[in-house]
Amino acid sequence: MILSGKEIVKHMGKEIVIEPFDPKRVNPNSYNLSLYNELMVYNDRELDMAKQNSVSVIRMPEEGYVLQPNTLYLGRTNEYTKTENYIPMLEGRSSVGRLGVFIHVTAGFGDVGFAGYWTLEIFCVQPIRIYPDVEICQIYYHDIDGEYDCYESGKYQHNNGIQPSMLWKDFLK
Repeated sequence: MILSGKEIVKHMGKEIVIEPFDPKRVNPNSYNLSLYNELMVYNDRELDMAKQNSVSVIRMPEEGYVLQPNTLYLGRTNEYTKTENYIPMLEGRSSVGRLGVFIHVTAGFGDVGFAGYWTLEIFCVQPIRIYPDVEICQIYYHDIDGEYDCYESGKYQHNNGIQPSMLWKDFLK
């Protein structure tokens, strides 16, 4: 079951934390999150899953930044979220997708107990100007049934910034 917008509001400050929170961003069954003013790109055209890949940070000016096709951009939400007793899920907004910008296409499934900022995988099909603070994606919450372990530590838990892939750490085991 997906929580309605009214249920999200009802659980704010308890099982659901969104900081900062703006009641105008509540939708019928989700909440709009906005884009931080930095992007990250990988420096090499060929990446290696087993190694830490080199990245660069791009600071987006208020007048926007033009994304280029065939480049993966990593962004971050302005909002810090924390969720207990629900599964947080992230999707791009349809208005953004209709411009050919794909947000979080393959990794929108969160863990119960996740706390931090969401790193967004951003890809576009044609050049497009994006802006800091734009409401770029939406978070929604699934009920969970059965016993579960709360996500308390991991590669991405309690992050403060954009997180490139840390899959390379899995190869160290």
